[in-house]
Amino acid sequence: MNDTTQRLAARTRGPVHAPGADGYDEERIGFQLLDPHRPSAVVAAAGEDDVRAAVAFAAEHREPLAVQATGHGLARPTGGVLVSTRRMTAVRVDPEARTAWFEAGATWRDVIEAAAPHGLAPLSGSFPGVGAVSYTLGGGAGLMARRYGFAADHVRRVDLVTLDARPHRVTSDSDPDLFWALRGGGGNLGVVTGMEIDLMPVDRIYGGGLFFDTGQVPEVLDAWRRWTAGVPEEMSSAVSMLPYPDLPMLPEPLRGRHVAQIQISYLGTEDEARRLVEPLRSLGPVLRDTLRVLPYTESGAVFDEPDQPHAYRSRNLLVRDLDAGALAGLTKAAGLAAPVMSVVGLRHLGGALSRAPRTANAVGHRDAAYSVMILSPVEPGEEQTVRGHHDDALAPFAPHALGRSLNFSYGPLDEDEVRSAFAPADHARLAGLRARYDPHGLLRANHVIPPARR
Repeated sequence: MNDTTQRLAARTRGPVHAPGADGYDEERIGFQLLDPHRPSAVVAAAGEDDVRAAVAFAAEHREPLAVQATGHGLARPTGGVLVSTRRMTAVRVDPEARTAWFEAGATWRDVIEAAAPHGLAPLSGSFPGVGAVSYTLGGGAGLMARRYGFAADHVRRVDLVTLDARPHRVTSDSDPDLFWALRGGGGNLGVVTGMEIDLMPVDRIYGGGLFFDTGQVPEVLDAWRRWTAGVPEEMSSAVSMLPYPDLPMLPEPLRGRHVAQIQISYLGTEDEARRLVEPLRSLGPVLRDTLRVLPYTESGAVFDEPDQPHAYRSRNLLVRDLDAGALAGLTKAAGLAAPVMSVVGLRHLGGALSRAPRTANAVGHRDAAYSVMILSPVEPGEEQTVRGHHDDALAPFAPHALGRSLNFSYGPLDEDEVRSAFAPADHARLAGLRARYDPHGLLRANHVIPPARR
């Protein structure tokens, strides 16, 4: 243990790890394996007091500070002090108030399982293994988004440690500026240790996927786009495209094909859902159909995303509309002949996402109708190739682009790209708050909004 970790360990209840020590790699490496944090010390926080000790130490020594629970959306690596919150997983549900409070390391799976016995569910995302706090700080458009809005719209309280190591219980009454910024602004104003949110009276959904071969149904993306124009707000849907290698461990109908998976999450009766989905089933040969009534505890089956950590990068755009020609080009660009493996994800937005919440927050581009993302695994030496391919694939969508979603930006963004996630006035307001709460720019691992100049 070096001098830095010894001094930190004397202040904390949870363990502190130095480079090369047992536990160091386990704590610093999350779901995203590409370019992980390289801290001089990792604080495996056991609670808020450990977070305060780590923040105080970083501030005293002007060390960079980063926080990691699951590490899915790691934007950029940093040295200095890393706070690992994966031990902070407590969840408390108040069924009468229909709320849940959870610690910084809790995943959506933790919250879902705690809420389910009460017939309630959070506004969780497509992958239950994602950290609930980090997801919500970035906005959060999940499986029930078109009916209930962004996860950030339903936050009641944020427990925050600011860079002076003081704890705050942030609400609309106690700290209106912080409460506005933390809900959708990305969280660069301190370290969140807990959050209280609304729960929805949902215990099941009609959901799953319809799988098509893009070679047999080349117009599947545009057909889905046209279908979304007539669906109610209770219907949230998306499409993913990816190439399936011809390997025996994969489902036989999908092997060796470029597959489009239409993902459905419907809040309504099974009969209504079947009627709404029928036009999609009739598009062409269905390779696989997993649509069914699901308890919300099995909501991860809708997208059925892999749960193994890997190295990857992504780019995304929020758009007013989807052009048929751009969609056809995207199908080709991400197909079996693509220079790198490409996973495409499109999501239908609108509905409640387009409406302002009861208490305003920093979520940007509520007028976006769709999001478009392309993601690729990255092998050593491929990062520039992947970046160029992603830029080329998204270029046809630029005429309808409003900006970016920080939640789906897996990799570093420059200042202009981060700015594009917000309305200009909101970005300026966030920069002013950054100057107030983190004037030395210690929190630099996230998608950074530079402090405004005074």
